[in-house]
Amino acid sequence: MNRSRLVFALSMLAFAGGAALAQTPGTRLRGTVERREGATLALKAADGREVKIALAPGFSVGGVVPAKAADIAKGSFIGVGARPQPDGTLLAVQIFIFPEAMRGTGEGHRPWGVLPDATMTNATVAETVSRVDGANLVLSYPGGEQKVVITPEAAILMAAPAVASDLEPGAQVAMTASRQADGSYSTSRVTVAKAGAKLPF
Repeated sequence: MNRSRLVFALSMLAFAGGAALAQTPGTRLRGTVERREGATLALKAADGREVKIALAPGFSVGGVVPAKAADIAKGSFIGVGARPQPDGTLLAVQIFIFPEAMRGTGEGHRPWGVLPDATMTNATVAETVSRVDGANLVLSYPGGEQKVVITPEAAILMAAPAVASDLEPGAQVAMTASRQADGSYSTSRVTVAKAGAKLPF
């Protein structure tokens, strides 16, 4: 994997909540860009406070755009953040369709620290069943499989190219950042929503 693909993969992995996110120390930040001053990003966080984030030298930017359940084909590799249901299925909250170059990234099923009692499954779609109100999926990964229910409330996203100039006022962004001694933050990767996409977590 060349360097550009590697930094893009890390950015998307952090967004999708894969295995590396749980192992990498840092604070999950999400919010709206208020301004960018050189290498500093001022963010209005989800809780309303302003947060200043230092952009590390050579930082990378990855984009996400809206997708639909119909974009999830048999054989797709996806990441699904979900809540377990009493019948053993998973109710999808957030779905990320990985680009083919990232197939196998963080593969498996594990707790998802973004929401209480939630799970993250990065796996291949073994079966799809369309419904009027959404879709059902069977996800397959080494050692197991999970049945997933997708409703219209689930956020479905896919990767898109992005550049530093996309970090303009009003842009919705998400990242994993390191807390600095003065209370500010630093990050080397930022994910930005494009084309009307919403970053739920």
